[in-house]
This record gives sequence, C-alpha cells and structure tokens, in this order.
Amino acid sequence: MIAGALIPGVPLLLGLAGLTLRAGDDQGDHTPRRSAAALGIAGAAISLAVTLALLIFADKPVEASRQWVSFGGIDITLGISAGDAALYIALAVCVVALFVQIYSTAYLHDDPRYAPYAAQVSLFTGAMLLVVTSGDLIGMLVGWEVMGACSYLLIGHDRRLPEAPAAAVKAFLVTRVGDVGFLLGIALLVVDAGTSRIADVLAHDYSTGTLTAALLLLLAGVAGKSAQFPLHTWLPDAMAGPTPISALIHAATMVAAGVYVVFRMYPLYEQSPAALAVLGVIASITILLGALSATAQDDLKRVLAWSTVSQIGYMTGALAVGSPAAALFHLLTHAAFKALLFLAAGAVIHAVGTNYLSRMGGLREHMPVTFWSFVVGLGALAGLPPLAGFWSKENILTAAAHATDGGGPAPVWVGWVVWLAALFAVAVTAWYATRLLLCAFFGVSREHGPDGPDWEIGFDDARYTRPLTAHDPPGAMRWPIVLLAIPAALLGFAAYAPGFRTALELEEPHLSVAIVLPLVLLALGAGGAWWLWRETPEADPAAALGRARPFLAAGFRFDDVQERLVVRPVRAFAGLVRTADERVVDGTVEGAGTTTSRLGELLAAAHRIPLPWAATLVLGGALVLTLWFGAAS
Repeated sequence: MIAGALIPGVPLLLGLAGLTLRAGDDQGDHTPRRSAAALGIAGAAISLAVTLALLIFADKPVEASRQWVSFGGIDITLGISAGDAALYIALAVCVVALFVQIYSTAYLHDDPRYAPYAAQVSLFTGAMLLVVTSGDLIGMLVGWEVMGACSYLLIGHDRRLPEAPAAAVKAFLVTRVGDVGFLLGIALLVVDAGTSRIADVLAHDYSTGTLTAALLLLLAGVAGKSAQFPLHTWLPDAMAGPTPISALIHAATMVAAGVYVVFRMYPLYEQSPAALAVLGVIASITILLGALSATAQDDLKRVLAWSTVSQIGYMTGALAVGSPAAALFHLLTHAAFKALLFLAAGAVIHAVGTNYLSRMGGLREHMPVTFWSFVVGLGALAGLPPLAGFWSKENILTAAAHATDGGGPAPVWVGWVVWLAALFAVAVTAWYATRLLLCAFFGVSREHGPDGPDWEIGFDDARYTRPLTAHDPPGAMRWPIVLLAIPAALLGFAAYAPGFRTALELEEPHLSVAIVLPLVLLALGAGGAWWLWRETPEADPAAALGRARPFLAAGFRFDDVQERLVVRPVRAFAGLVRTADERVVDGTVEGAGTTTSRLGELLAAAHRIPLPWAATLVLGGALVLTLWFGAAS
C-alpha cells in the first residue's frame, strides 16, 4: 500500500511544497529557481524509481483499500490498485514528466515564474498518476479534476501572450462540460453499487438502462479530457501554453486519461453494445477530423495537436471494437513519439523564434540531432516499420478488421466504420507528417520572411522578437529528445516480450498479408506529399488543398458551430437571467425597502402634526370605526 501510494503521492506533495517558493528572482537570487527544479525533478524521479521497483520485484498487483466514510449505505473508500498494466502507464507518465522537468530548466531559463510552473507540472503529474493507480472512483475523480485545474494554470502560464489566457479558459470550460457528465456517471455507478471501490463497481450487476446511461455519461468526460468529437476544440488552442506543457498534456497526462478510464472500466463497457457503438462513431469521426485538419495547419504545434486528436481517436476506436489491449499499447507508443515530437518542436521554435512552417526550411543541416529526432517521431506517427507506431497501429487495424467478422462486444457495423476511418487516416497521416518534415527541414531557409529579418508573427515564447540562428538545443533540452527517440523507435518490439504481452493481455504480433494495405496507403500518402514538393520546388504541399485549406485549417469550423449553437444561446439566456434578476428579484427587494422607507416617512410626518389636528384625526378615525362596526352588526 505504501509503495503504491508513493507513485502519485510524492509528486503531489513535492508540488505542494513547490507552491510555497517565491515566484521570481528579480534580485539575482537563483535559489527559488534551483529549489523548484530540484523538487520537480525529484518528484518525477522518485515516482519513476518506485514504479520500476514494483514492475521488477512485485509478484502480484498492489491492492489496498480502506473505507473512508458511509453515506446512507453507500461506502466511500480510499485505495490503491496498481496491476502491471497500470504500472506500465505510470512508467510512461513518469518518464515523460521527468524529461519535461529537465527540458524546462533550459527552455524556460529566463522565466521569472518558473517556480510555480515546476510545482504545477508536479501536481499535474501526480494527478494523472492518481487516476492511473486509484482503487476507487472518488480518488480517480479527484485526480481527474486536479488535472483540469493544473491544465488551466499551465496553458495560461505565459501571460505575455494574449491568446494564452483565452486558451486556458476555453480548455477549462470545454472540459468542464464533459466533466458534468463524468461526475453524474460516477454517481450513478456508485449509488447503484453502494460503494466507490472500482473492483466492487465492476462486479456489480446493473440494469441495462442504468449501465448504459452511466457509461454514456462517462464518455462525455472522456470526450472532454481526451479531446474527442465534439469536445475536441480546446486542444489545438491549448498550444498557446509552453511547448513542454504541450508534450506533457499530449503524451502522458490529460488526453491519455480518458482512454485509460475506459480501459479501466472496460468490463462494464463490454456489457453495453450501445455505449461501444457511440464510442465507435465518436472515434471514427475524431480520427478523420484530426487527420484532415492537420493537413492544412501552418503552425508546427497545431499540426502535432491535431495529430494527437486523431491518434487518440485510434485508441478509442480500438476500445470500441473490443481491443482494450491494442488501445493501451498505442497509448504507450504514442506517449513516446508524441513527447519526442513536441520537445523536438520546442527545440526548433527555440532556435528560429517562430511556430510557422512557412517561416522555416533548410534546418536539416543546422539542426541534425533535431532533424533525426523528427524523422523517428514522424515515422512512428505515420506507422513506418519497424518504428513503435507501426506495431501499435497495426494492432488496432487488425482488431478493427476482426471486428467486421462479428463475435465482438460491439455491433459489426462499428468494426467497419472504425476500420475504414483508420485506414483512410493512415494515408492522410503519412501525407501531413511528410509535409511537416519537408517544410521545416528541407529546401531553403525562409526564416527572414519576405520582408527581411524584422517581420512580426506570433511566437511560442514572447522572449524572442526576431528569428535566431538555427542550431541544436543545449544539453538539458537535447538529451531528453535523444533519449525519447529510443522508445519511439524500439518500443513496438515490446509486443514480443511475454511479460509485456501478459500485462496488457496483448496478442503476439503475427505479420500477415493484412499489413500490405496500410503500408500501400502510407506510401501513397508520403509519396503524394513528396511529389507535390518536388513538382513545385519550395511550395507548401498544403497549397494543393485549394479552397478547402481555410476550412480544414479552422478544424471544419466547429468553433463557429459551437459559437452559434452553444455560446450565443447561453449568453442570451444569461442576459435574460441577469435582467430578470436585476429588474424582478432585485426590483422586488429594493421596492419593498423603498415602500417601507416612504411609509415610515409618512408616519414620521404624521407624528409631527399639531396636537389639535392629531386629536381631530383620532376622533374622526374612532367615528369611522364605530359607524363601520355598527353597520356590520
């Protein structure tokens, strides 16, 4: 119990300690910064060491639970439940968090608010680890909500960027919409089961209606946290946050949380074909929506952000067709290559001072380490063999193809929808991955833009006011990139390790003729982008999208749809409520006070009239009352 509790507990406690440090070192005192870095790195490193120790030495899952309080026969428990699958996810979270903390010491070396930043990263990490290792739904919910709060703070960290606060608010509000459903779903499960302990919840016999309603409500929270349609719109805008935070959110924490929750609750989802059907439709739309939107982006980080939307769709698609093991495998490989890509993107942005692909080019010779890191990361993203993404994506495609034969927990048509969407996205992913590599690293340098070295654009980091000479990053940024390239290249071979397969309940890889079609689509997508590049030298292949490019770049304009269908009606309703509150409620209260005051003034004036007049009024009143009672009798 103690060892398992240390995994989320250490970064949470050290994160809280880090919040007590001074935010800045304006007087040249670097002690707060060094202390914050030490606490942040130590928190991730200790959790990593404990996780590794449990994976190596523990001969059974870490299980411990204790009743906390009881409400009307409902037992609320606190506990830890960490089997091998949870420990592998925790391992990925700890590795990425550790590299992000180290990377950030160089990337944000001049940031006066580095101390709270490092503390918030630790809290973010601990919250995700709590979601992964919690043995009860209440603990999972606490970690879930702490991640939401930390994401708000970290996305809006750089207050010098005007878009950062707006992006933070958008991420917080959109995910909160889903979290309302998530909370209600947990409440339904806990109330019906009479306990919050996950093992008991999974073993409880629910009615079909209650189970389906609860699982669909949970999917609302999953759609918000994991940026799935229709609650995906916050994730591309979240790129306004520092690049290391983008790596953490996309690779190992927030967007992975929803996938893991469905994996954890999968014994219940297997009993609800309706919930799996909804999940399959959401996944298929998200796969295509993310991939197509990525093709038209000029912002390097937004290309990667939309690719995350699509890749998480692959994971939820695997869950929908009945293969949670394939979903978890892709979650692990995605954590490696997406963390690699974002940290390498940060190195490019740090060097050239811009996020925009149209202002890059020719970086291959100046940044060889970063270039080869991108080759590995983008190859894994596209599913190029033998890189990690090939093996995990192939598992998903195989699972979806098998689901088309029937016999799985989901309807057959769900297998067809997910399989076709995933196949089409293979070609699209290869296209935009190749385009990104060509625009950033090949051709001639466009860092000075059309108007010389003083052009102005939006920067990832407001410290830069003009392009810098490109070069590979310093050691604290370079080594995390180099080390992440190893699992991005080789992690797929873990599928051949019996212990790893057993932990995830993953089938042994069996390469067959079925891999030919995805590889042909990959070659067509990559070859198409290369052909467009060579046909019109130095031109962006995205120009071939023509009039569709602005539509795709805007993410199919779902922000506009939400603005018209949700934001404007809510604002109008809020205006009506405010008007009613001010004119009716406040008017009634204020009118009562005004009437009482005026009546008091009249009575006060009556007390001040001359005595003869007062006597006349009293006698007159007495006479009126006498006559009235006389008439009544």
